[in-house]
Amino acid sequence: MLKLLVIDDNQPICLALQTLFALQGYQVHCATSAEQAWQLLAADTVDLILQDMNFSAGQMQGEQGKTLFYQLRQQYPQIPIVLMTAWTQLEMVVELIKAGATDYIAKPWDDARLLLTIANALKLKQLSEQQQRAEQQRQAAFAGKDLCGLVFASSQMQQLLQMTLQLAPSNAAVLITGPNGAGKEGIANVLHGNSPRKDSAFIKVNMGALPADLMEAELFGAEAGAYSGASKTRIGRFEAADGGTVFLDEIGNLSLAGQAKLLRVLQTGEFERLGSSVTRKVDVRLISATNSDLTAAISRGEFRQDLYYRINVVQLALPALAERPDDILPLARYFLAGKKVLSQQAEQVLQNYSWPGNVRQLQNACQRALLLSTGDEIVTADLGLTEPVATAKRALDDIDRTALQQALLQAGGVVSRAAKQLGISRQALYRRMEHYGIDAP
Repeated sequence: MLKLLVIDDNQPICLALQTLFALQGYQVHCATSAEQAWQLLAADTVDLILQDMNFSAGQMQGEQGKTLFYQLRQQYPQIPIVLMTAWTQLEMVVELIKAGATDYIAKPWDDARLLLTIANALKLKQLSEQQQRAEQQRQAAFAGKDLCGLVFASSQMQQLLQMTLQLAPSNAAVLITGPNGAGKEGIANVLHGNSPRKDSAFIKVNMGALPADLMEAELFGAEAGAYSGASKTRIGRFEAADGGTVFLDEIGNLSLAGQAKLLRVLQTGEFERLGSSVTRKVDVRLISATNSDLTAAISRGEFRQDLYYRINVVQLALPALAERPDDILPLARYFLAGKKVLSQQAEQVLQNYSWPGNVRQLQNACQRALLLSTGDEIVTADLGLTEPVATAKRALDDIDRTALQQALLQAGGVVSRAAKQLGISRQALYRRMEHYGIDAP
């Protein structure tokens, strides 16, 4: 049973609140003074505090409540505090809301609104506790592991990294799929950095940046005179990576001739440099990445099916940044490196943006903002982004009140995140909140 602590010096008010909350299944403690409140808190756990701003006869300015609030917040930071106040104390209440108070209720209160406020505050507390437990589990899962500087907060990335770390000790070929700029190289770094090969060479090759006629020489080496301009022997990437790992980014760009040689290396470890008949043998783990549909390339005759099965022993699918919105702000703050902070509006724009260029685009936007911002705070204009425009209008009652409240609770009160969950814009969510009479978090 959830336990509430009511702090109010008016005994009839305490009795009325105790009766109201008891009917809803809450257990209620009442304190008519600060001293009694401290005694009750020391004696029992409490899930929420409902605190009046004045609890002595003749006191109307709220100074007692302000002092007690700061003391409670310092001693019990995990307990949500809802304030009860007269309209004359609203300016002070705004200050306390900024300092961490969960919400406020004006006297005389409306029972329905008070109960909804208490229920929402308790659900937000429960969500916060779940997030804390998830963070603790995440830290335990990644303890002692090298995450190679990856920044994330989403459950999607946590699950992907757990699978990545499970694969890291093996020699299995891994194919990392995902859109451009999503961070596929970072996953490859984690695979190598937590493998038995971590102290050996890690050779990275961007296949999309290599001319087709140089790919084979780049990967497998070439003898002097093997082709025009080859004046000396060239060591290939596989030979240089012997005992370590090779990461082939955008592997779909590899020529069919190069694919045949790569297949042989994966099957036997053997290859010849261009212009040489000497067979060489290497021990290399292969990690590949692509943003293209290799199965479609196979059907077009552009990619070998047998090679596909060799490089795709296990596939790690990296979601686009827009599909893991919880990563957006942590990444943005990482890219800003503490040099400047984001305004609230800038944070909302970042969370609402579709990010077609993924993490790389976010990094560029943050670098641009650092260069163009004239103050200590980054505002929307500094980012050079525009908010996505809704493609179709929807009726205000297309989402019922319960679904709206549930989305806000699951999003921890973050309007932009709730809007994304419901598939509408932030402005559309505000209109529906106004339509149903739901106050902004």
